[in-house]
Amino acid sequence: MKKSVTIIILLVIIVAFGGSMYYLYQKNAEDPTVYQTEIPSKKTIIKKTMATGSILPLEEVLIKPNISGVIEEVYVEGGDYVTSGDLLCKIKVVPNLNALNDARNTIDEAKINLDDQQRNHLRQKGLFDKGVISKVDLERAQVSYDQAKQAYNAANKRYDIVKTGTTRGFGNAANTLIRATVSGMVLDVPVEVGNQVIESNNFNEGTTIASIADVEKMIFEGKVDESEVGKIKENLPLEITIGAIENKTFDAVLDYIAPKGVEENGAIQFEIKGTLSKKDTTFIRAGLSANASIILAKADSVLSLKEGLVQYDSKTKKPFVEIAIGEQEFERKEVELGVSDGIYVEVKEGVNEGDKVKVWNEIESDEESK
Repeated sequence: MKKSVTIIILLVIIVAFGGSMYYLYQKNAEDPTVYQTEIPSKKTIIKKTMATGSILPLEEVLIKPNISGVIEEVYVEGGDYVTSGDLLCKIKVVPNLNALNDARNTIDEAKINLDDQQRNHLRQKGLFDKGVISKVDLERAQVSYDQAKQAYNAANKRYDIVKTGTTRGFGNAANTLIRATVSGMVLDVPVEVGNQVIESNNFNEGTTIASIADVEKMIFEGKVDESEVGKIKENLPLEITIGAIENKTFDAVLDYIAPKGVEENGAIQFEIKGTLSKKDTTFIRAGLSANASIILAKADSVLSLKEGLVQYDSKTKKPFVEIAIGEQEFERKEVELGVSDGIYVEVKEGVNEGDKVKVWNEIESDEESK
């Protein structure tokens, strides 16, 4: 009985020893884990955020009429350059019947008064010639007659203005001739011959005849999300790219950030504006959609690594990398990081040019992959 127990125990020991040896043999037969390395390189790293918007004129002036009527002639079109005082269009006045009737009645009353003063003047002149009245009385009659004549002429001019919008003697000051108030390019002429227009007054902004702007002074106007607005500030540089103009980047300066956000599609957006500094003859059309890269930080020609090569200590949260010191042998080194663009990060201390930095992704050997 004791002999059979001994034999069983010996068999178990032999089997266990054989299994251990086989496991160790298989383990040694596996290829070791191989790590690749990368060498730091000199790069210019730019940290930026994006904003979408459009290109608009710095100042756009809307030309509106001082009198209501119908467009009779248009002398300009979009794209024309004009100077202050140039004629844009001519308006034909459609008179108001009540105003026209009142003006006509005023003429009749002025005519009646004029005839009466004329008769009185002739009467006084006859009496003066006979020596009945003094010269002072004659001069008074003359003044009254002249005043009546002036009132009659004014009534006729008033009638002409109500009927046609102008009268003799006013020339370029006529309300029916709409002129440019500033110099620049005509961006838009939203009216055509035959369109009715309304005058600009205290109760109505009036119909726009044309919009004029200096296209050499353009701005970027866009919006940034509330999550990004805290990162930006005025006077930061912008790089503007316009979809309609390929392979061109325009420099600008951020000069306005809205103090109040506006909700759009469930998110709070803040308006920003940046003045373009054009240095070439590229014509930028107003209203083109554009994207602005807001440069938050920039490091020129600095030693950099890919963000994926940097690890962080689980306790201290300090960044570190592993530097190759031999064949598949690595040494841990803490590093000081700088500007990051999300792909590459500036390394200020801890890594030198030429160091081989461990890539943390494991690479299977060729035999195992087969």
